[in-house]
Amino acid sequence: MVDQEKPETTGDIVTTIAVTRRHDLTDAQWAVLLPQPRKPGRPPQWSGRQLIDGIRWRVRAGTPWRDVPECHGSWAAAYSVFRRWQRDGTWARILTALQAIADAAGRIVWDVSVDSTIARAHQHAAGARKGGCAGRTAGRGS
Repeated sequence: MVDQEKPETTGDIVTTIAVTRRHDLTDAQWAVLLPQPRKPGRPPQWSGRQLIDGIRWRVRAGTPWRDVPECHGSWAAAYSVFRRWQRDGTWARILTALQAIADAAGRIVWDVSVDSTIARAHQHAAGARKGGCAGRTAGRGS
């Protein structure tokens, strides 16, 4: 009888979590976006991938942090990562890197178009005096 191999139950949690939700990062996107080096010591309770997907879910849904689903880890942990990366500029670096990748692939058009039909003036801008400043006299009291 041939021994059937058991699926490996240990190892990197990123490789063991199946991406089942529609808006979660795929393995390829994760590898490009945030490759995480392994750190020695105790593994975290929630993977970075879970927390990032939780942050993305919260930003996309526009809900309070406490409404982040439990499958994305603790809402407090997701918020902590979000704020820490906001303070140290990680989100700005990620955006810059993603824009560079998209620009190199020709997916970004940097043309700017301004449509003057949407430029509006304040309602009081229409009621200027006809004579302007030239029609006024220099001294009023004389």
